[in-house]
Amino acid sequence: MRAGIVELSLYRDEALTIEPRGLRAETYNLGHVLSVHSRAGVVFLPIRSMQFLAILDAQEWVFVDGLKKHFIELAWQNFHPQARSAIDEAVPYEAVFYTEASVPLMPRLESAVHGALIDAVKRIRAAKQGAEVLPFKR
Repeated sequence: MRAGIVELSLYRDEALTIEPRGLRAETYNLGHVLSVHSRAGVVFLPIRSMQFLAILDAQEWVFVDGLKKHFIELAWQNFHPQARSAIDEAVPYEAVFYTEASVPLMPRLESAVHGALIDAVKRIRAAKQGAEVLPFKR
């Protein structure tokens, strides 16, 4: 099987509301690490605990509900990492809400995304290290 191009069409309504926010530095940095390891510059990150899919690229992170597979529920856009004076400071961005249901999901989503990013980066680091098979001692 050859690796190919996957085309995904997503739709979004007009934004209901846009809020300025600050993304925890570690979360932003983990997302950046994953993007660097992605050949296409796009990361598909399943948020299993919420049945969401996060799609991360340099411009925005969008979140799609597993039940409404082609509609963006909310997006995190306009990241400004250059606005921070230290790498451990929060990164300013805008949270764009497209549905009423997405507004109360935000706190839970921030936590779930962080956990999923940690797990994904751990898998990358483990794969890079490789494994050594030890002989069985009799």
